Amino acid sequence: MRLVLQVERISKRYGRVTALSDVSFSIRPGEVLGLIGPNGSGKTTLFECLGGVLPADSGALVRNGRPLTPAERIETLFYLPDLIAPWPEQTLRWALDFTRGYWHSSADLADVIARLQLDPLLDVRIGALSKGQRKRALLAVGLLTPQPLLLADEPFDGLDLRQMRDVSATLRHYAAAGRTLLLSIHQISHAARVCDRFVLLSGGRTRGEGTLEDLAAAASGVSADLEEIFLALT
Repeated sequence: MRLVLQVERISKRYGRVTALSDVSFSIRPGEVLGLIGPNGSGKTTLFECLGGVLPADSGALVRNGRPLTPAERIETLFYLPDLIAPWPEQTLRWALDFTRGYWHSSADLADVIARLQLDPLLDVRIGALSKGQRKRALLAVGLLTPQPLLLADEPFDGLDLRQMRDVSATLRHYAAAGRTLLLSIHQISHAARVCDRFVLLSGGRTRGEGTLEDLAAAASGVSADLEEIFLALT
């Protein structure tokens, strides 16, 4: 199967602390891939390295057998960090219009707004949004970008159960339409609802990769429960 990207042996150290050690996995077209691990496992550091925000000490993003250049990385993926509030004095309407215009995006703005239930928030300043509202607003920004791969760090953080289910359905919709999604998730139950495949990360190392069935087999017959599989493999 043609790969969007191959993550090959990404490592990152902070002095004597190893944050990532030879992290490798594949990303396939049109899938929702969950990067699963507890807080402190290296998920955000990995996303920053993949997104080009933080230089990796070693390793590469590979496509068609060669590392991506910086320009190719910008064309290929968009990284949506957690815990940010860009343009706090601007309204959500302004932010969405700006994003669409900046990237010359052909995405259906009305559809993104409707699916994420953002219409009542369009004239609210970004800085005045609640945590859950801001999370949905930033997901809208990410979904309006044209890059084929979207990296979203903790897309469900701050959402209640109903919002989480609605956002999951929205992400599944755009994946079915051809967008590839890599989601960093620490709540394993959330990941099980939305992801096609999983990468298990613990202690800065890859502990498993595959579908729920693949990981259950690797865990020597543990029941097909993602939490139990994670505990068995890490």
